[in-house]
Amino acid sequence: MLKFNLKATENKARRGELETAHGTVQTPAFMPVGTCGTVKAMTPEMVKSTGAEIILGNTYHLMLRPTAERVASFGGLHKFMNWHGPILTDSGGFQVMSLSGLRKITEEGVAFQSHIDGSRHMLSPERSMEIQYLLDSNITMAFDECIKYPSQKPAVKKSMEMSMRWAKRSKDAFKDRNGYGIFGIVQGGMHEDLRMQSIKALTDIGFDGYAIGGLAVGEGQEMMFSVLDYTACALPDNKPRYLMGVGRPSDIVGAVLRGVDMFDCVMPSRSGRTGQAFTSHGVLNMRNARHIDDHSPLDAECTCPACTQYTRGYIHHLIRAGEILGSMLLTQHNIHFYQNLMKQIRLAIEENRYQQFHDDFMAKYAHDRKM
Repeated sequence: MLKFNLKATENKARRGELETAHGTVQTPAFMPVGTCGTVKAMTPEMVKSTGAEIILGNTYHLMLRPTAERVASFGGLHKFMNWHGPILTDSGGFQVMSLSGLRKITEEGVAFQSHIDGSRHMLSPERSMEIQYLLDSNITMAFDECIKYPSQKPAVKKSMEMSMRWAKRSKDAFKDRNGYGIFGIVQGGMHEDLRMQSIKALTDIGFDGYAIGGLAVGEGQEMMFSVLDYTACALPDNKPRYLMGVGRPSDIVGAVLRGVDMFDCVMPSRSGRTGQAFTSHGVLNMRNARHIDDHSPLDAECTCPACTQYTRGYIHHLIRAGEILGSMLLTQHNIHFYQNLMKQIRLAIEENRYQQFHDDFMAKYAHDRKM
């Protein structure tokens, strides 16, 4: 099991610590996404240097290549990829659901064809738990269905109820041990009554933490915040709360205000590979010709290597030339930016000034504007 300690609160915003067998995570926390056992364009040492304490891996991708059994033969994902901190693994449900015509859902689980070679597989709650155990994941996610948005309420209800049955099977199949835990996932679309039903079902089962799924799927920030307004605070106070797949800096700042503790998103690493840099004043498009003769850093307020050792003009050159180093520097910078944001959030909650921090950030970073 996992140990979660709340150190400070300000209204709904929470400052805590999550203790695992591979180290302690300060919350609110952002988890860089290492889907296939690597954060793209980063070595584990580079990821650690940004301040990241926990990363995310994925059941679906790792079960197909190199296989969970092979990872286990190397001593688990920590040793396999040389990351010695905590790891959370997504159950694979979201990725399988996105296969569309290549999968079939039944009560047993999801039968699907690999996007790599067309081979056939079955992913059930029990198999997902087995894979995550073989990976040696510190935080195992219950297997669920993330229904597409928008969907009609009857379909959302049916999907949520099946996910709750899968949650019970996931918990029953999970091998509990000290420093490891399993999170349930709240579903129910944009419907408050279905979300409340999901929360009751999950808390009746009992999990080490609770994730909020089915958001950041195209509903927009305003609707996402409205769902978080009633969902996050309905979850147990003594357990960590994880908003899956979110997101933009303003999404994170707004979600913390509503009581969320943990986040993950491909945005900082994906943006790094597409020439975008998150800065304290907005998002830079480093392909833009206006950077060609710019001797200034990406962000004068940032202490990452990309900002302290290189100019915008040089990084612009790397991106336009298609050089791998450009993606590496921007990805490292972006993840550093996110980790620094989380440090600022934690400090603001500790000092009981998070509401002001939130308001100032939202005004300064309005709509994550691009420059």
